[in-house]
Parts: sequence; C-alpha cells; structure tokens
Amino acid sequence: MDMKKRIHLELRNRTPSDVQELVLDNCRSDEGKMEGITEDFDNLELLSLINVGLVDVSNIPKLGKLKKLELSDNRISGGLEVLAERLVNLTHLNLSGNKFKDISTLEPLKKLPILKSLDLFNCEVTNLGDYRESIFKLLPQLTYLDGYDIEDCEASDSDGEGDGDDDEEGEEGESEEDFDEEEEDDEEVIAEEDDDSAESGEDVEVNGDIDDDDDDEDDDEDDSPERGEKRKREPDDEDDDDDGVSSPPPLNI
Repeated sequence: MDMKKRIHLELRNRTPSDVQELVLDNCRSDEGKMEGITEDFDNLELLSLINVGLVDVSNIPKLGKLKKLELSDNRISGGLEVLAERLVNLTHLNLSGNKFKDISTLEPLKKLPILKSLDLFNCEVTNLGDYRESIFKLLPQLTYLDGYDIEDCEASDSDGEGDGDDDEEGEEGESEEDFDEEEEDDEEVIAEEDDDSAESGEDVEVNGDIDDDDDDEDDDEDDSPERGEKRKREPDDEDDDDDGVSSPPPLNI
C-alpha cells in the first residue's frame, strides 16, 4: 500500500488537524520520499515511518508540535538540516538501521535545542572507536544515545516517553490508595469473623439449653415405671394389708 492511501485510511474521517499520532510503518514511499504528509497536520506529536523505503527527508513539512520521529530501517544517509529547520520541538529521533557513516552527517542535529534521545543502532557510524564520546560532545543537549546516558545508565520507560514524573507520581498515589483499600478490606474481614464467632457462641448456648431440657425429660421418663408393667409388690405392702384385716372375736364357752 502506498503512503497516500495509508494516510487516508489512518485519518478515519478525521481532519489532519485532529491527528496527534500518525503511524505509517511498512507502507511504500514514492521514489524514497515522503508523500501525503502536509502542514495541515499541525497538531501532530508523533510520526512513525519505519521501513518505508525513505532515502531522504527533504520534503518533510513544518510540524511545530512534533516531538517524536521514527525513521528506523530506511536508507537515509544525510540531509538532516531540514529536521532542524522544520521540527524545532523534536525531543526523540530514531535513525536506527540507516546509512550514516560519519559523525559529521549528524552535525545538523545541533540545531535541535531540546533533542533528548537519539538512536543510531545498526548504523555504520556506531562502529567508530570513539563513537559515544564524539556524539555526546557534538550534541551536548542529548540525555540518551541508543538508550543509555553518558554514564552508561539505561533509560527508563518513563524517560523514553518524556512523562516519567507524572507517571511515577500517579503510580505512587495508586499504590497508596490500593494499600489503604487492602487495610480496609482486612478490617472488614476481621469484623465479619468476630460477628460470626459471636453468632456461633449464641448458637452453642441456645443448643446447650435445649440439650439440658432434653436430658431432664429423659431423667423423668427413667424414674417413672414403664406403661403396661405391673408394680412389684413389696413385703411392707403385705404387712400393711395384714394389719388392715380385723381378727374374729373370741368365742365365749
């Protein structure tokens, strides 16, 4: 797909001024040059043209708000002066996998005052013995070269995107909120367990009373004679019966 058709698809019925990020990776450029990208994209902040067959960037329009430009895996070997003239707010530039051989071809980047990150992976210039020292000396405004600062400390993801402080503060705030929520949840669980324990205790007491009543009834049943069984006659009962019978009066002779 050529670049113009790809841009038309990416717009999705929006106007160019509505677009802040435009990704055109792996489409075809016309004779190694950009096409379809105009100054109408005046709010564009990110432009990605990875592996589109670019040979130069001479016809890139003026994009005053552009901060990040991805040009890796093309065939660019020079002509960077136009970037310094038309992309004055550029902070991140990726030129990895292009044809830069000499430090001098990168000198135009000195005119990008707020350029923070530059990537030149897989360019021949990286094979020079004093490559890193020379680039940091040429471009003192740089913080990161190929993902590392002058002291060989790796750039964090937040530094790479340029919004690190806000993200870290947001993450810390979220962590504190999550911790507070966890504490509240733990307290609720403990309170529920206490309530359950109290209810269990009440159940035990109630059940205990019922059991005691049952035991009393059982004892009463044991003390009374079973139905249908005759009560055993005791000797004392017989004596009582004998005492109750009157003796015949003596006979007078």
